[in-house]
Amino acid sequence: MRDTGLCFPVDAQGRVLLGRKKRGFGAGKWNGFGGKIEAGETIRQCAVRELREEAGLLAAETALQGAARLFFRFQDRPAWNHWGYVYMVYDFQGTPQETEEMAPAFFAPQDIPYSSMWKADALWLPKILAKQIQIGEICFSYDGETVLATTLQPRRNAAW
Repeated sequence: MRDTGLCFPVDAQGRVLLGRKKRGFGAGKWNGFGGKIEAGETIRQCAVRELREEAGLLAAETALQGAARLFFRFQDRPAWNHWGYVYMVYDFQGTPQETEEMAPAFFAPQDIPYSSMWKADALWLPKILAKQIQIGEICFSYDGETVLATTLQPRRNAAW
């Protein structure tokens, strides 16, 4: 699988924008905004493009703050293995718009619906929301959701 860029916008009140996936893999789950890198794109360009396509928000690549670099390993589906580059963005323009793929909503950090997200998100998202940059690996079972193992390490900076 191609590497992915994922973006979590945070507004002036400290609320995190999530999108409820409306179709395809992960439909019904809340997530950040992102997807697979396209030919000729940098990972930051990917994250900015996906934010625009999925939520109607505009952000400069320079506004993205590296928050995590995670290797997603799928035990029985190695073709799904990929790096996920996660960014926080506090400076963006526009009003979140529902798209064909995502229905956005803001959440206070204490109200994030972890029970309606990918199970692994509850392991790393609270750390990056607390501004703890992470690097690590998450290994999933054959079902693509059950977390078998996690290795997360804090980083001082994010060069991605």
